[in-house]
Amino acid sequence: MKSDKLTAQGRETMERFKMEAANEVGVNLKNGYNGDITAREAGSVGGMMVKKMIENYKQGLNG
Repeated sequence: MKSDKLTAQGRETMERFKMEAANEVGVNLKNGYNGDITAREAGSVGGMMVKKMIENYKQGLNG
């Protein structure tokens, strides 16, 4: 059961991360279904998430 809790925590963390990235690129996401956003907006959010993950990884290497 402990792994279920970690998975739930991971999902919550990723959801917050996604919302932060969306905010930074000016995409208005809401909790739950966001099927009304364009592919460009979704790509912008995903791209920002990847950019931040790479930056954090590089900082860890230089840390």
